[in-house]
Amino acid sequence: MMESSLDHDLATLWMGRLLRRAAMVGKAGEVPVAAVILDDCGRSIGWGANRRERDGDPLGHGELVALRQAAALRGDWRFNDCTLLVTLEPCIMCAAALIQARMGCVVFGAADGKRGGLGGVLDLSKSPAAHHHMVCRGGVLARECGELLRDWFRQRRRDAGAAGGSAAPRSPQSCCDP
Repeated sequence: MMESSLDHDLATLWMGRLLRRAAMVGKAGEVPVAAVILDDCGRSIGWGANRRERDGDPLGHGELVALRQAAALRGDWRFNDCTLLVTLEPCIMCAAALIQARMGCVVFGAADGKRGGLGGVLDLSKSPAAHHHMVCRGGVLARECGELLRDWFRQRRRDAGAAGGSAAPRSPQSCCDP
């Protein structure tokens, strides 16, 4: 499903669903990001939400969870005819994975000026080094997606301040500590 076949109304409908899912994972302690992959007929073939805290997995980003699920369902790793929708612009790691998966189109909600891999910091979709170039479109329910993330991080900082420390658990000793 390329950009031309994913109209604004359909993208908005799916982004609304993703916002509800992202809010649920946010309540469970994950950064509230959710993703879905649609095939060329508009059917969902892979859902994902952040699971880094839950699984203790640095690769537990919603986009990668959705990619794994869709690949298992299809029995293929190529997604030229598919669209991934996600509430936050994919990070550089996820953008690279989407290029490797030959995703046809990516639609995201909020831009990420700190870590975004599709225009926020880098735009891997336009890199001459990339073997695949996907269509990307941002800004679908951007205000709502951004507010969900800002509110979640604001609450996390409040909770950390009330607890007298960091909001994120840290290992007691790093391999680099003296």
